[in-house]
Amino acid sequence: MAGRSKAIIMSETNRRKFLGAAAGAAAFTIVPRHALGGPNYVPPSDKITLAHIGTGTEGLREIFSLLGSPEIRIVAVCDPNRDATGYRDFGRDSLLRDIRQALKKSDWRPGGEGTVPGGREVGKNVVDTFYGDQSCKAYADFRELFAKEKDIDAVKIMTPDHLHGVIAMAAMKRGKHVIVHKPISNRLTEARKVIDMARAKGVATHFMPWDSNGSMEQVMTWIHGGEIGTLREVHNWSVRPMWPQYALIPRDNPPVPEGFDWDLWLGPEKERPYHPDYTNMVFRGWYDFGGGSMADMGHYSLWSVFNALELSGPTAVEPMLSHQCAMDGPFAYTVRNDYSFPIASIVRFKYPAHGSRGPVDLVWYDGGMKPVTPAGVEELAAEGMMFTGDKGAILAGFQLQNPRVLGKPEPPPPPPRRYDPRELLPGIKQWLAACKGGAQSPGSFLNAGPITEAVNLYAAALRAGRRITYDAAATRITNVEDANRYLVREYRKGWSPEEV
Repeated sequence: MAGRSKAIIMSETNRRKFLGAAAGAAAFTIVPRHALGGPNYVPPSDKITLAHIGTGTEGLREIFSLLGSPEIRIVAVCDPNRDATGYRDFGRDSLLRDIRQALKKSDWRPGGEGTVPGGREVGKNVVDTFYGDQSCKAYADFRELFAKEKDIDAVKIMTPDHLHGVIAMAAMKRGKHVIVHKPISNRLTEARKVIDMARAKGVATHFMPWDSNGSMEQVMTWIHGGEIGTLREVHNWSVRPMWPQYALIPRDNPPVPEGFDWDLWLGPEKERPYHPDYTNMVFRGWYDFGGGSMADMGHYSLWSVFNALELSGPTAVEPMLSHQCAMDGPFAYTVRNDYSFPIASIVRFKYPAHGSRGPVDLVWYDGGMKPVTPAGVEELAAEGMMFTGDKGAILAGFQLQNPRVLGKPEPPPPPPRRYDPRELLPGIKQWLAACKGGAQSPGSFLNAGPITEAVNLYAAALRAGRRITYDAAATRITNVEDANRYLVREYRKGWSPEEV
């Protein structure tokens, strides 16, 4: 199997030699695989051994489809937080209920009453309980994991955004296959290094948002058929953020929770005092640690749009953003910062003509912002997608659900896509096949360059607070020289891609 370590191959060879010798000494019966463990039985030597890096709320929420797959064996978990301490979630007990149901243990609990599950010891407990043994290893530092678990085939990365790129590159350098949640990186130049390394190493990669994207087939049929005339703009709007966007850097200094390695959590980012308002679900609101609303949700809606329209290399990015105010004693002032995302924004990307397609503007809205309601529509939904041309428009759901040409009879809605969180998504199934020597999945890192470029330029334009012009070939902002620092990461010692 492609990607298996030499040590694993040698042990399998020795096992076969042993069986051959035994066959020569005494006759034995070969038992079919399905008779050993049912029709879906996969022998241990054929399983993908995987390390799950990141066991916070999202990591635990998504771990059970991997645990339930007969083709995967999770052998290690990794997280700088040891215990279920300080986690936050979108619902009071929803994750706890999901874990209890998956483990078939109604009394399972990570800690005291009201505790949100999370941490590496909780992750290890979940894996061991599911498998019914105590074989899963737990690590605080992914670098130690790679040093000690040399025979793993693959990793899944479920950390905060600022760690995605360095962990992915550390894994690929060692020949490991990789799945990562969005974004690939929250810095453009680092993301390009990740994609370049995936191409150079030839490992199987999968970028998880792919499976949530809708189909552009019907929309492109209408566009090519002239239903809306010449396409001019694509609009996509989201209700995100659904977490606080802190206007000020924390000023108090609470103690670091016991069992939490703050230095490891910071990883490549510059040192600063610990504060819970940086961590767990609220990290997305900080430029250093997150990617904002577009990185959080735009990957789910726009990736297939980028592919179908061949959008790449915007010439300019124009931000409009909210601001916040605060009090300094009796005096009010406007907060100006480049450390946290705004509560709401509208960001316009200007893409040049390509092939037979003319220039197109892509406009992203978040924080409750929406495009102008078109004629004939009473009210736009809270989230959605719209394609406007010089003769009409196509309106659809946020992920391209139920598209319709405005002014034309609405087609019957297709049956909804069913998703069982206990089942592997199609893209991950294709990734598993790629781990064993098959073709890369459509969700490969190699196909994610244009959408990754856009979400990182979104953040850079917001931080600059003004229109930026962009040279895609040079990966450079050309009109605001100082804004180029938002495209790169300044690594702390020991955390650069060359060092991890």
